[in-house]
Amino acid sequence: MTSPERNLGLPDVIDGWFRARGWQPRPHQLALSATVQAGHDALLIAPTGGGKTLAGFLPSLTALQNKSQNPTGRPGIHTLYLSPLKALAVDVARNVEQPVMEMGLDIRIETRTGDTPVSKRNRQRQNPPDILLTTPEQLALLLAAGNAASFFADLRYVIIDEIHAMAASKRGDLLSLGLAALASWSPDCRFIGLSATVREPAHLQAWLGVRGSPAQLVMADGGAEAEIDILLPDQRIPWSGHSGRFAVADIYRRLQAAETSLIFVNTRSQAEMLFQDLWAVNADGLAIALHHGSLAKEQRRKVEAAMIRGQLRALVCTSTLDLGVDWGNVDQVIQMGAPKGAARLMQRIGRANHRMDETSRAVLVPTNRFEILECEAARTAIADGEIDGQGQRLGGLDVLAQHIMGRACGDGFDSDVLYAEIGRAAPYAGLTRETFDRVLDFVATGGYALKTYDRFKRIVRRRNGLWVARTKRDIQQHRMNIGAIVEARLLTVRMVRKSRSAVQSGDPMAGRVAGKKLGEIEEYFVSSLKAGDTFIFAGQVLCFVAVRAHDALVVPAAAAQDPAVPSYNGGKFPLTTFLAARVREMIYDQTKWSALPEPAQDWLKIQKLRSGIPSASQLLVETFSRGNRHYLVTYPFEGRLAHQTLGMLITRRLERLGKQPLGFVASEYALAVWALKPLGDLDLSVLFHSDLLGDDLEEWLDESVLMKRHFSHCALISGLVAQRLPGQEKTGRQVTFSTDLIYDVLRSHQPDHILLEAARQDAATGFLDIWRLSEMLARVSGMIVHKALVRISPFAVPLMLEIGKEPVRGHSASEDILRDAEEQLVREAMR
Repeated sequence: MTSPERNLGLPDVIDGWFRARGWQPRPHQLALSATVQAGHDALLIAPTGGGKTLAGFLPSLTALQNKSQNPTGRPGIHTLYLSPLKALAVDVARNVEQPVMEMGLDIRIETRTGDTPVSKRNRQRQNPPDILLTTPEQLALLLAAGNAASFFADLRYVIIDEIHAMAASKRGDLLSLGLAALASWSPDCRFIGLSATVREPAHLQAWLGVRGSPAQLVMADGGAEAEIDILLPDQRIPWSGHSGRFAVADIYRRLQAAETSLIFVNTRSQAEMLFQDLWAVNADGLAIALHHGSLAKEQRRKVEAAMIRGQLRALVCTSTLDLGVDWGNVDQVIQMGAPKGAARLMQRIGRANHRMDETSRAVLVPTNRFEILECEAARTAIADGEIDGQGQRLGGLDVLAQHIMGRACGDGFDSDVLYAEIGRAAPYAGLTRETFDRVLDFVATGGYALKTYDRFKRIVRRRNGLWVARTKRDIQQHRMNIGAIVEARLLTVRMVRKSRSAVQSGDPMAGRVAGKKLGEIEEYFVSSLKAGDTFIFAGQVLCFVAVRAHDALVVPAAAAQDPAVPSYNGGKFPLTTFLAARVREMIYDQTKWSALPEPAQDWLKIQKLRSGIPSASQLLVETFSRGNRHYLVTYPFEGRLAHQTLGMLITRRLERLGKQPLGFVASEYALAVWALKPLGDLDLSVLFHSDLLGDDLEEWLDESVLMKRHFSHCALISGLVAQRLPGQEKTGRQVTFSTDLIYDVLRSHQPDHILLEAARQDAATGFLDIWRLSEMLARVSGMIVHKALVRISPFAVPLMLEIGKEPVRGHSASEDILRDAEEQLVREAMR
């Protein structure tokens, strides 16, 4: 689209670049530039493909078109771009460098991620580029360096891309503290947030407002509506499971009909399995590749380059490519499995065409009957223009401890000044001075119960009043462990090859040498393997050889009947509250069933006939016996985390009632508990009373292994325990042993320790999903519908196939259940 009028507010060189291409800047691009140049921070919300990235950089390019305007004359970072993903930072750098080169601007643009060589990172500190594209973790590293204040003194713009993906997490807490520091060191700096999927902008406006007032909101017009289909394969959709292997042939036909497809899955293990399955039916030899975060950097870059060149027909990927990556040649997105959130689905769909005015086309592939409902709920939510919302979170105290340590590693800090600065970060706006001082004391001494141990004393106060790191080793240790993402202990998967000088011995590595790195895999999975076992990784079937130091050594597998698929502890998305509510509404409102796909209609009708369908205000609870076990199944639709917590609390209550519970299993939709004693005579109003969240919760938390796990995460993030040390790295078992020991000491000798408080806060808001559970118990009070059944119901079939995964007190009830195939359970439910 062209215009004869001059683009007001843009310099001639930028205006000319638009004109030369026959383009007209979009109104929201000009509005953002004008807002920022008027001295305001700004939040831009625009559809995918709406030119958000270019809009974010326009103020920088405008200012940098003439470098002689630099008031100091010394080199320094002018613009800092922050991305949640390394791949996105690299992609954006490529997309910004092109117009800068075409405009003939003398602007140096560089990236800085964990993949950047150390030599380049060191050079960037001495000779920084004009524009630096990086991640929150790299920013934290820069803030923890000496002379950080002078390094950022001339900073003028900070661009936070995909801001919604970071703000509502501990990673966002760490970033907000970093932004507050940048605002202190460079008062003239302006902060720009970019997002396509925000339901409640006010939260992000406040989050960006580290200079004292909320950011100004710039809203773009809506883009073209997405076309979303739900794939109903030729084969019957199962009642349970998550692999979706039954639909592979149908997916392959979709790939044949499209030019380029992105196939999103929710976990890395699903990605590996689907990649293998697609190649097994790839009679046409389509170029199908694999991309996820555990693959080696070189492999990821190779795949990304092939996509840019248009050499791939399909790419199986995970959330590593959710955000912002601009591959305009993609004309189809396939979502394997339910998306777990409307905003996440919207983000992924936006990868197709990646242009605001062109329709994005997507196909959802439900892997079971419940997921048909979830896919339909997500599809209709997007059609209605509704997405998930995110509330303002309370900043993590463990993250605060890490930030305090980082500031001490740099130039040091005055506690009064730092407290005032931290209060300008939205997650810590309500932080009291007492809590701040407790966290400060924890970093300085470890706390009352640990203060006799020198290794927990990490900062000291100098005579001039500044707090600084105690030793150089403390500084080095902090920098090696920066970040708010706690990942499972990883081993490098490395191919081995035969050595020319083979030596015969009992060593499995005899005659072999380590070679190509394939990626990283979690230690706990490797610990389950023995030499000769096969597994799928990096799109290959591999044979495990041995573990050496930090490497899992493998060779190509000659043949494998049933190779294992690695699972990853951090790979599952929770069902959002918003989408769960829409699924419930879809089930309860029987007038809407006719709009559902036929398999879902049939399934719901059978459930109504065999058991029942509750109203919107009711909670359905089913009890039945099977073999010598007695079952209670309920359907809150509040997500796996809330259901797991409910299962833990209900089994405790059933123990006190003498029902001898054996275990429970939770899904995103439901909870099943089984016991040795009949459960049909229970007073359900007592069993599901809100006082579950009182003494029962406190008692369980004190005894829970899960609480120790949360404490372990807090200990790692806060720096109390380090996984990486100069010259060595602890194993997962060593970290767990250390944190469990400290947890027991603190519980006994300092139960009000600040890190125990942080762990409890995390448990309530994170893993346990207490607020969701509390709202559910209040909602269903007096509205429980009990169905005493003679056999299993259709809704209960998926849970029965998972039974045995959460044993109580070492018992397992899976021996007779897991022998039953799904067909047997379905036949039983249909009788």
